[in-house]
Amino acid sequence: MSLPELKQLAGEIRALILTTVAKNGGHLAPSLGTVELTLALYSVFDLEIDKIVWDVGHQAYAHKILTGRRNIFHTLRTKGGISGFPRRSESPYDFFGVGHASTSISAALGLLAAEELQKKFGKVIAIIGDGALTGGEAFEALNHAGQLKKNLIVILNDNEMSIAKNVGALSEYLSEIRLAPQYQRAKKDFETFMKNLPLRDIGDKILNAAQSVRYGLKSAIVPGSMFEALGFTYLGPVDGHDLRAMKDIFSRVTVLDEPILIHVHTKKGKGYAPAENSPEKFHGVGKFDEVTGEVMKKPAPPTYTEIFGRTIVDCAKVNKKIVAITAAMPSGTGLKKFAEIFPDRFFDVGIAEEHAVTLAAGMAAGGLRPVVAIYSTFIQRAYDQILHDVCLQNLPVVFCLDRAGLVGEDGATHHGVFDMAFLRTIPNMNILAPKDENELRQMIFAAVENNFPAAIRYPRGSGLGVKIDDAPKNFSWGKSEIVFKSARAEVSILAVGTMVSVAVEAAEILGAKKIPANVINARFIKPLDEEIFSPEVCNSKILATCEEGTLSGGFGAAVAEFLADKNISARLLRFGIQDKFIEHGARSELLKICGLTAEQIAKKISDDLNGR
Repeated sequence: MSLPELKQLAGEIRALILTTVAKNGGHLAPSLGTVELTLALYSVFDLEIDKIVWDVGHQAYAHKILTGRRNIFHTLRTKGGISGFPRRSESPYDFFGVGHASTSISAALGLLAAEELQKKFGKVIAIIGDGALTGGEAFEALNHAGQLKKNLIVILNDNEMSIAKNVGALSEYLSEIRLAPQYQRAKKDFETFMKNLPLRDIGDKILNAAQSVRYGLKSAIVPGSMFEALGFTYLGPVDGHDLRAMKDIFSRVTVLDEPILIHVHTKKGKGYAPAENSPEKFHGVGKFDEVTGEVMKKPAPPTYTEIFGRTIVDCAKVNKKIVAITAAMPSGTGLKKFAEIFPDRFFDVGIAEEHAVTLAAGMAAGGLRPVVAIYSTFIQRAYDQILHDVCLQNLPVVFCLDRAGLVGEDGATHHGVFDMAFLRTIPNMNILAPKDENELRQMIFAAVENNFPAAIRYPRGSGLGVKIDDAPKNFSWGKSEIVFKSARAEVSILAVGTMVSVAVEAAEILGAKKIPANVINARFIKPLDEEIFSPEVCNSKILATCEEGTLSGGFGAAVAEFLADKNISARLLRFGIQDKFIEHGARSELLKICGLTAEQIAKKISDDLNGR
């Protein structure tokens, strides 16, 4: 296509992305910012031969539209529709499935190694944002790629935090020189000449001196000296909305046979004023009015995230040793107010969950009380640090795991359903799940005063609308509570977290069927309250567990293990998420898929009692 045609197409793609995300929600600002970048890439590279890996996938909507999904793009993030992220099962042009940050360079390097070993000669391109570049895995991959001297192309999509100062015409001029074939040839000829001088040691000294001067000058005027030191030829910055400039630079790197990093500067939300003015708000957004940009929100109680943010500020006002840590999510985790009030006690480490956890361990060892606020799905990346650096030393770090359970439209890469299972295996770890937002508040009050590791998991979205207590209440650590009592109960339901209110509703349905049931809010996945298992509970016709997490290794598994160890014979039904990845869709739809609605739980219990 001609440049005018490409510019027209860019406008059409933006319009489709905007209309769809306004209706379905999604990652708007990042995808609006990469439209020209995507068009330029696909104008130069051939996806039948070449491979492109998008980091995280927040910015890949134009990619989806251009690779055969335009006519179904309206199904974005809906049950049965296309995912919000690239995934291999969805398209042959989604060369690697993504969803978490900082993986693209590693994956692209692996794809390139596979290409070479199979005698294929396509290009492999990794596209990574400046935020994802703060992740340690990205630098590990850059280091390895530079060492291997593989023909890898990395595009740094700098759309917010400028890693290197844009020096304009001078930088573009230096890129032009590096791209010129005569420059590449002259550089190699000079090195060969020096190494072949009769007095080898003198030749080496002159060459080393020349290289020292070159690197010294380059570090002063070229913004990519860090990448050059890692073995990459750095090009840019280039305007990520200038189609002509990007097509030109992409076309000419195809003839180079070395690691290349192209620094592209884009604007988040490009082409839609509300997103340009508030890129953080429109990074991941729910349904909104396309004309005004106003997010459509129904009146609702405060979210669990808001309650966490309010509570940790209240705790920090009293306890001067409390510090808060997050991994590039101050707003998403509710720590923005904490950062404003206690800037010296707030630490945003970037997309570096492993570092966040060991940083917290060091702080705890030094006498502070760190609170680490990270989404459940992202804390998976720091399992070893939790085990080795926190729990092995029994340090008082409090992990507040937001977005625990099914998170809805973001899908399998973001569901926080594994935390109970993988944390439960670690000695010294305490795991809690509140039944409502006020219990979350009380759990935080209690956890920051204890002298051991604890993880509190809570869901995305609004609370139940219960009364919020201002002050700490008496919270018995490790103890459960009965929240629904029936006379001569035939069924005992043990539930944790979001499933407590669902279990109460299921008990009410069973009661209407003349099947009396008790509901116990277990609160603690670990330590398990052994006093739960009274003769009344264990002698129930059915003992049921309910959790919004994986059944493999989760709360129900803990109950089953306890019953087996104590040689207690009880009919146990476990409700939770089966051993499979759950797709994207509205949370209510996903709960139904997993058999976790009150009606489904009541029916299964009733059918089991009646031998069906």
